[in-house]
Amino acid sequence: MPSRLLSTLIGLLCVSTATAADAPVKTTHTYKTVGEIKIQADVYRPDDATTRPVVVWIHGGALITGNKAGVPKNLLDLCRDEGYALVSIDYRLAPETRLPETVADLRDAFEWVRKHGPKRFGMDPDRIAAAGGSAGGYLTLMAGFHVKPRPRVLASFWGYGDITTPWYSEPDAFYRKQPLVSREEALASVGTTPLTGPPPQSRRGQFYLYCRQQGLWPVEVSGHDPRREPKWFDDYCPIRNVSREYPPTILVHGTDDTDVPYSESRNMAARLKKAGVEHELITVEGGGHGLGDSPPQVVEDANARAVAFIRARL
Repeated sequence: MPSRLLSTLIGLLCVSTATAADAPVKTTHTYKTVGEIKIQADVYRPDDATTRPVVVWIHGGALITGNKAGVPKNLLDLCRDEGYALVSIDYRLAPETRLPETVADLRDAFEWVRKHGPKRFGMDPDRIAAAGGSAGGYLTLMAGFHVKPRPRVLASFWGYGDITTPWYSEPDAFYRKQPLVSREEALASVGTTPLTGPPPQSRRGQFYLYCRQQGLWPVEVSGHDPRREPKWFDDYCPIRNVSREYPPTILVHGTDDTDVPYSESRNMAARLKKAGVEHELITVEGGGHGLGDSPPQVVEDANARAVAFIRARL
């Protein structure tokens, strides 16, 4: 679910000069077909001929759940008021689809935006930002080296740059406080047919809980074990792929995040600094995952810094 931080952040980017005629119109398009599954994107933009910069929104959900409909309301206001187009993408979910195919969807979505955006949607192919939260933040950081040409700026909200370290590859004490999910229960909550969003009454969260309780998330989403095949993961850990060419990056994270450790963004910031990449880490002391319980003033201060970074580079 979109957090108050992200909604407020995007809201701060907006101005009050918009009219009803400027309201974004949503259209849905298939950017890729694999077998019988259509992988789609929602395009939001005013119905006019203005060429606009693009924000590609990547939803979270541990790569296991979520879909393109989870767009923060004020992100739509950004499209309307700041003069940006917004593209919210679906991608195939784990465990029915393995990580390499999910990343291929990410690349193909950006290629589709660049190829079809200018003529079909009035998008500027040279002014594209990637943004996402949690697993969407991870895929945002992946876009920094998997997508070519690279996005102009990345905004990762409580995301992560390494999927092989103990927080994901060993049993998690926080999640093991909850009733343990058996493997049978976990497998019953998912399926075998590829999909891009959870079906009605889905219990896919049980599969994620099982993965965290057993330390099996990397294995289940990739089909590979980081303890036995550490080199296989080189291409799927953003922190291992930072170079001088990596895009300017803003990282937002709370220090008390019990789902994605704050150290993930801190370590990514250190790697960006070492490579000489323009970046900023916004640390929210005491903030949890999504920062929903953080004091309003703390959130607003974080927003102001993130807004300045994104605006200046898009």
